[in-house]
This record gives sequence, structure tokens and C-alpha cells, in this order.
Amino acid sequence: MNYDVIIVGAGPGGIFAAYELTKRKPEIKVAVFETGHSLENRKCPIDGKKIKSCISCKTCSIMSGFGGAGAFSDGKYNITNDFGGTLHEFIGKKEAIELMEYVDELNMQYGGEGTKMYSTAGTHLKKICLQNKLNLLEARVRHLGTDKNYIVLQNFYNTLKNKVAFYFDTPVSDIRKKEDGFIVSAKNGEHFCKDCIISVGRSGSSWMENLCKKLDIPTKSNRVDIGVRVELPAEIFSALTDELYESKIVYRTEKFEDNVRTFCMNPNGIVVNENTNGIVTVNGHSFEDPKRKTKNTNFALLVAKHFSDPFKDSNGYAESIARLSNMLGGGVIVQRFGDLIRGRRSTEKRVAENVTIPTLSATPGDLSLVLPKRILDGIIEMIYALDKIAPGTANDDTLLYGVEVKFYNMQVEIDNDLQTKLKGLYVIGDGSGVTHSLSHASASGIYVARKITE
Repeated sequence: MNYDVIIVGAGPGGIFAAYELTKRKPEIKVAVFETGHSLENRKCPIDGKKIKSCISCKTCSIMSGFGGAGAFSDGKYNITNDFGGTLHEFIGKKEAIELMEYVDELNMQYGGEGTKMYSTAGTHLKKICLQNKLNLLEARVRHLGTDKNYIVLQNFYNTLKNKVAFYFDTPVSDIRKKEDGFIVSAKNGEHFCKDCIISVGRSGSSWMENLCKKLDIPTKSNRVDIGVRVELPAEIFSALTDELYESKIVYRTEKFEDNVRTFCMNPNGIVVNENTNGIVTVNGHSFEDPKRKTKNTNFALLVAKHFSDPFKDSNGYAESIARLSNMLGGGVIVQRFGDLIRGRRSTEKRVAENVTIPTLSATPGDLSLVLPKRILDGIIEMIYALDKIAPGTANDDTLLYGVEVKFYNMQVEIDNDLQTKLKGLYVIGDGSGVTHSLSHASASGIYVARKITE
């Protein structure tokens, strides 16, 4: 088959690229190839009863499929250049913000109306954080919720399905450069396109790395974030979550001067498993529907690690830590903060007697046997720092799930059009190593679509 544009990956970058291409040029022929399932067929088998932990499905419905890894996320779109990626370094700060605002408008148009936009502007909490050696980053945050996010994605698909050729459960095995375009090899044969947009997300990191080697596209090592997911009673963090919903707080440790940050805060949410390349890690969700809210709030505490020569495999390093957790706990490990501080593993009895009732069935264990000392020391320091602005964070009954890992792709060498050295081959979203969020990935898709249609 011949197409004007082929998009590899149906995550937020790919979806918004397809939307903008067909909106600006209705006659354009676009195909989207996705290794995962269509949205309605994305079902994780874990039900908490018969199946309580990850069974390593061939294709993880949480990580792959229409909507990408963000489909069952908390649906938070942060409008800021302060975090979430470095898109602004390529296209400019003003245009990056304008594109994120445009993405927000589309989300409202396609089912997100009525959801709340939070902002850190003018909050008194900024001063309180600074007084306690914490830095509250500035942002506007649109919270769709996992349930509303699903509705928005369904509406986008209903709009696009008659304009775009979608190939689900169809992984792309190879991309070859031809004089006037590209040959895309997939499970269903070979396809030609003039322009090709790659939007494979974080779960496609290994695939992207191999493709860049084959096509001789330069890359450079990126960072990796390693840490835990914290779960505690929602009342403890309510002063922050009621006003800001999600607060991105950064702390520089006294011992090593490492940066530890909060990430993906889910007020009244749940803790969930996540499967990346066969490795079970932890994440969090929350819902817009009041009936689906819990009594707990969860968030990640992550330590960013950057590596220098000669070491280049930052993702491999993080994977080895996650595999160790899986080896010890058969999946995700949970530990009471009080047990961690006392140097003992948590047991089923101690977790059963805990004030904070876990929302994820995980194996009680000892995170100090998994996480490197430097990373664990930083997390403990951060918990005591947060306890000063949210008293109760450092309670014995606070739960820590491990490990949480944010894999970042090798940063692909692209120009200001997000185009590789091969004319017509674009790399967007988290697969580029440039964006690290729903809003930045979506904006990058819009940006490239406009460049192509120009």
C-alpha cells in the first residue's frame, strides 16, 4: 500500500499528528501502525481476585495500544516548559506553550469538558516549600482522570477511523530509506510512504535504538529515573492536592546533592502494576468519577541518574534494578516506611495491621535489598522534607512500593523540525527522548503534522 504519511505508534503523539494531518489536508492518505490493541480491546487481566499480579501478556494492554501508555494513566496534561520534556529547546518556548494549549482545547472539545484546570500561579504553597528546601515547579495542570481520558481517546478514534487507516496488533519490523520516501515493513507486508513519523513511546526504546543504529542516525544517552511509589491517607496531602491537584516538587539532598522529585500525583487514587519489556514496575492512577475514588493518595519519588562515558546503557541499569525487585518479590514489593527505617522487611501481618490500606496487592519485602543506597538515602531524605509541609508523610504506616522506573529513550538527533538527518523521517513523543509527558508528546505530533502539510 502507498500512503502520504505513515505513523508508527498510536500514542498521544501519533494520534494528534494524525488528527492535525487530516484536519489541515483532508485528502491526505495516512496510515497508523500500532503493536498493541485497539482501545476497546485493551484489557489488563489483573482483576485482584483470580489474577492478582502481572502474567506477562505477549502485548501489555497497559503499555501498548491506541492511546499509548497514557491511555490508562491519570490523564494529566501539564502546560509548562519547566518539566515534561525539552520540546521548547527545539521549537521555542512560546510555540511550545501555544501547542500545549491547543491540545487542551481539543481535549475539551472531544469529551474533557467540565474537568478542572489547576495552577500553581500565586499559590502560598510556593513560599512554604522554599522555606523547607523544596522547590515547587510552576505549571497549569488539566486533570482528565483515567475514566474521562478514555472517553476523550474513544472520541478521537471515532473521528479518525474513517480518515486514517489503522493497523492494530501490527508491529513494524523495519524502516528502509528510498530515494523518494520510505518502505515500512510490518506484519501485514511492506508499505510505502513519502513521510514517516515515528512515535513509539518509552516502551519502544529498544526498537528505536536498533533502528537508529541501522539507519546510522546519531543518538546520545539520556537519563533514567529510579524510585518508589508512596501511598498514604489522602488527608495528609490534601492541602496540596485540593489546591494544585498535582504538585511537582524538587528536593536537593544534603548528603549527595542529588535531585529527588515528586511525580504523577494521584489524589484518592490507586497504585497499579506496569509491564515494560517483561519487567513489572509500579505506577498510579486516579479517576474523575467520585464513585471510583479511594481514601489514599499516591505519588512517585524519583531520583534522576545521568551517566557519563564510558557507560551508555542507562535503561539497562534501571532494568537490572527492576528485575532484582521482581526476583525477590515475584513482582512489585511493598514496605512500610517504619519498617524501612528500622532496617527490617515488612511482613503480611504488619501490612495487614497497617493504618494505610494498600490499593495494590504486592509482596511485603525489603526495598533496601533492591535500591542502591544512594538512591534510597535520597528518597528517605525527601520523605522527611515533605513531612515538614505535609505532616504525616513520614509516618510509620506510609507505604512504599518498588520499584518505579521511568525509562527514557536515547535522545535521537533531530533538527528544529523534529526531523532526523533522513529527510522525511520524523521522531516525536517520548520515543524521541525529547518529550516525557502527555502534553509535550501531543504537542510534538501537532508540530510535525503542520510542518508536513506546509
